[in-house]
Amino acid sequence: MAKLSSRQQQILEFIRDYIGSHGYAPSVRDIQAGCSISSTSVVDYNLRILQREGHIRRSPDVSRGMELVGEEVPFASASVLVPLVGYIAAGTPLPVLNDEVEPSESIALPQEFLPRRRDGLFALRVRGQSMIDALIDDGDVVVFRPAHEVRDGDMVAAWLKLEQEATLKRIYRQGNRVRLQPANSQMKPIIVPASNVEVHGKVVAVIRSLE
Repeated sequence: MAKLSSRQQQILEFIRDYIGSHGYAPSVRDIQAGCSISSTSVVDYNLRILQREGHIRRSPDVSRGMELVGEEVPFASASVLVPLVGYIAAGTPLPVLNDEVEPSESIALPQEFLPRRRDGLFALRVRGQSMIDALIDDGDVVVFRPAHEVRDGDMVAAWLKLEQEATLKRIYRQGNRVRLQPANSQMKPIIVPASNVEVHGKVVAVIRSLE
C-alpha cells in the first residue's frame, strides 16, 4: 500500500470515529463538514484513493454504503443507529432514494436484533402489501445489508434498471431471467431479464408497525 497523505489519514480516522459513534458510515457531506474540506469532489477523490489502497470498500448504489476493510470498529452504544433513507415498494415498484439523499431519520435497534456484520446497514419504509404473507405490512420498516450476491429465495431490495424503480420481493433466477416473487397470493410475480435487475440489499430485520 502507498503511504497515505495527511488528508487521507484524517478522512480515514473520521470514518472510523463516525462509525464508532453512530453505528453506520458517514456520508460524503458528513466527511466534508467533519474534515473541513472545500468540496464533495475533493472528498470523493480521496475516498477513491482509500478504496484503491484497500482501506475502505464502497457500494456506490447504497446509501452510506462504505465500510472499513480488515477492522471492526466497536460501537459505543448498546444499540445501533440505522439510517432510514426512504421507501421501498411491496407492490408496484417505486423510485428509491440514492446515495446523495440524507437519511430522514435514524432508528436505534438493539445489537442482538442485527447481524454480526453491520457495515452499510440501511432501512426503508414499506409501501404496499405484496409481502404480507411474510409478515411485512404497509408502514413496516425493513433493514437491509448491502449484498450483491444472494441466493434464490432471499428477500431483497431489487432495482429495475430500465424502469428506474425498486421493489421488495423474494428473488429467484430462471436462466437469463429473474423472478421477483411477492408473498401475497393475490399478486403476480415480476419476471424480467436478469440484466435489468440489480440487488441493492438483503433483508436482515423487520420492524413492525402496530398502528
